[in-house]
Amino acid sequence: MHLLLAFAPFIMFVLIERLAGIPAGLAAGAAASAFLVIRDLLTPGRGIKLLELGTFFLFGLLTLYALAFNPPWSIAAVRLRVDAGLMLIVLASLALRQPFSLQYARDRVDRVHWDSPAFLHVNYVISAAWAIAFGMLVLADIVMAYVPVLPHAAGIVVTVAALYAAGWFTGWYPEQYRVAERT
Repeated sequence: MHLLLAFAPFIMFVLIERLAGIPAGLAAGAAASAFLVIRDLLTPGRGIKLLELGTFFLFGLLTLYALAFNPPWSIAAVRLRVDAGLMLIVLASLALRQPFSLQYARDRVDRVHWDSPAFLHVNYVISAAWAIAFGMLVLADIVMAYVPVLPHAAGIVVTVAALYAAGWFTGWYPEQYRVAERT
């Protein structure tokens, strides 16, 4: 559940962007991200999560850019930038050897397991699955933004399928790994 809450800024962006336009949607995403970062700062025993901090900077910088320069972005072009930024955050977490899912998994698992090779492996695989899903979103966004002859519905289907698959895999893989490890 905590991992899904990390996507609240993206949900806020989509909802507000539809109602009030791109700059307002970006600002709503930044505000939701700020809320999550502040919540983590003020909650004893919690630390700031890389995904939430990265999302705050992503939405904050895109908001400032949109307000300062009023770029002629289509909704698909903005989503491309948002999804590409999200993918880069996840890839950076892997490159820094701190897969983003690790911070959420530690909230649910006893401290004794945190440094186990199996726990680390599972979180690398889950984070990589999310990176692939976000890569699919980026490809769908590119198609929606720059190939107008293709129906947008195809990009939306790819987006929903990729996010659903990553969410399902996140719940499914840890148990499958444990079962495989026992045999």
